Amino acid sequence: MTFNPLTGEFAQLAHETAFLAHKLPQTRALLGFTLVFCTLFYLAFAVSDFAALGYGPQFLQLCAARGIVAATAGTCAWCAYRTPLSVRATRVAASTAEIVALGCFMFIAVRRPGEFHWHAMSLAIMLIVIYLYIPNSFANALLLASGATAAFLALALRFGRMSAADVVTMVMLLLLANAFGALAARRFNCASREEYQARTQLQHAAARDHLTGCFNRRHLHDHLMRPGPRTAGGPLTVVLCDIDNFKRINDTYGHACGDAVLRSFADLLGAMTRDGIDSVVRYGGEEFLAILPGTDVDGGIRLAERLRTRFAATGVAAGDGTTLVRTTASFGVACADSGSDDADRVLRDLIAAADKLMYDAKRGGRDRVCALRLASPRAPVSTPSP
Repeated sequence: MTFNPLTGEFAQLAHETAFLAHKLPQTRALLGFTLVFCTLFYLAFAVSDFAALGYGPQFLQLCAARGIVAATAGTCAWCAYRTPLSVRATRVAASTAEIVALGCFMFIAVRRPGEFHWHAMSLAIMLIVIYLYIPNSFANALLLASGATAAFLALALRFGRMSAADVVTMVMLLLLANAFGALAARRFNCASREEYQARTQLQHAAARDHLTGCFNRRHLHDHLMRPGPRTAGGPLTVVLCDIDNFKRINDTYGHACGDAVLRSFADLLGAMTRDGIDSVVRYGGEEFLAILPGTDVDGGIRLAERLRTRFAATGVAAGDGTTLVRTTASFGVACADSGSDDADRVLRDLIAAADKLMYDAKRGGRDRVCALRLASPRAPVSTPSP
C-alpha cells in the first residue's frame, strides 16, 4: 500500500475504498458529534451579535442566519447518527453543513463590517475545524477552506474599514491557518492509514499460511466455521486435496523442493477458484481444502479433475536445477445443501466426509477423485464414481 504524497490518502483506489468502508462507523459518529458541538458554539456567539448591534432587525437577521446553520448541521448530524450513510453520503453531509455555515458566517461578517479583524480570527478557527475535525476528503476540505478564505478576503477588502497593515496581517493569519490545517490533515491521514495498514498486515499474517499464502487452520476454525448466518443457502461443496508421496519428495530432493511443490499446488488451486467467493485453506502439511459456496457436486468434481490433471503435468525444478520433480494428488469431494443458519455445522460434516473420501482415493491407487453427494450432512444418498 502506497500513499499519495500530497493528501496522505492511499494512492490505490481499492485500498482507499476499503479503508473508508472500515472507518465508516467511526466517521459517522465523529461527524455527528463535531456538527453538534460546533453548532452549539455557533449559536452561542449570537451573544456577540447582541453586544454589537443590540436588539433590532439586524440582530434578528443574524439570529435567523445562525438558525439556518443549526437546522442544517442538526439535520446532517441526525442523519450521521441515525441512518446508515454511505461514504459518499457522509461527505455530502459534511460538505453541505460546512458550506451553509461558511455562507452564513460571511453574511454575519458583512452585517458587522467594523469587526473584520475579529471575524478573521473566527474564520481561522473554522478552517482548522474543516481540515481536522469534520471528516471529509482532503480535496473537499482544501477546496472549501481555500474558497472560503478567498471569499472572506474579497468581502474584507470590499466592506472592511482596515489599514494596509491590518489587511496584510489578516492575509498572513488566514494563509497560516490554511497551511497548518492542510499539513496537519495530511499527517492525520497518513497516521490513520498507517495504523490501518499495520492492522491489515497483522490480520493477514494471522490468517494466512506463510509458505503458500492460503488461509490457515486458525482462520478456518475462527471465521469460516464460526456459527452464525454467513451465506444465502444453496449447495456447498468442499474439496480436500492431498499431495501423493510428499514425504518421498522431501527425503529424496530436500525440503526446499518440497516447499516448491506445495507452492506450485497452492498456486494452481488459487488460480482455479473464485477470488472473494471460494476459500482455499492449507489444511495440513501437504493437505489443502477448497470451500466452494454455491457449487454443486458436479462443479466440485470438475474442479478436482482439472486440478488433478494440471498438477500431474506440472514439474518443479529440484535443487540441482536440471531435474523436474512431478507427483500427483488425491481428492475427496463432498457436497450438501446448506441453509443460511447452519452453514458452520454443514461445513464441519462435509470436511469430515471429504477427508474419508480422500483416503478412499489414496487406498484406491492415488491420483484420483472420490466424490459424495449428501442429502443432509449426515445422510449420504449417492456416490458418484471417481
